[in-house]
Amino acid sequence: MSDLTLPAEVRTEFGKGAARRARREDKIPAVIYGHGADPIHVLLPSKATTLALRTSNALLTLDIEGEKHLALAKYVVRNPLKRIVEHLDLLTVRSGEKVTVDVFIHVEGELAPGAVMNLEHNSVQVEAEATHLPDSLTVNVEGRTVGEHIHASDIVLPKGVTLLIEADTLIVNISEPTVQDLGDEDEETVAEGDVVAASGEKSEEGE
Repeated sequence: MSDLTLPAEVRTEFGKGAARRARREDKIPAVIYGHGADPIHVLLPSKATTLALRTSNALLTLDIEGEKHLALAKYVVRNPLKRIVEHLDLLTVRSGEKVTVDVFIHVEGELAPGAVMNLEHNSVQVEAEATHLPDSLTVNVEGRTVGEHIHASDIVLPKGVTLLIEADTLIVNISEPTVQDLGDEDEETVAEGDVVAASGEKSEEGE
């Protein structure tokens, strides 16, 4: 979890033209929702906000005219080419309040020889306190062999985190390599051979 304080400027101009001007000034238009209150339209510093959002489920502290607001990013619009953040929808939260978020699965460990891993779900939905959200959940596949499975119930959860999916949901399936997998390995081997051959030719020319 990332906990950062960002200065938020209340927006007084709206529309596409105003949004474009804000982006030219390195500011991101954002809207804060939650707790039955009227939405708050703000501008956030582009660079600091983009860096903060590199962390999954980042908890942001927004300074709005001297008042601090905790918020989570619920919807992020990025430029498809530049990948910069162009707009944000934020959910205001309170310390101790439980929220529902999607958390990415991080796989670590090396499979047994001849086994291939299939990640069936790259994220799972959990409930946790807004101030204690995990960045990711780790699944260890060390030594796993063909035919083994890892289900949601096998994931080790941090204290206070509850899974919101069925316990028998398949997360990782360990299987034999397919024809495509073997083909990919052959291509990698050939590519490595080409590199070695090219290096050898270059060496001979140098001599």
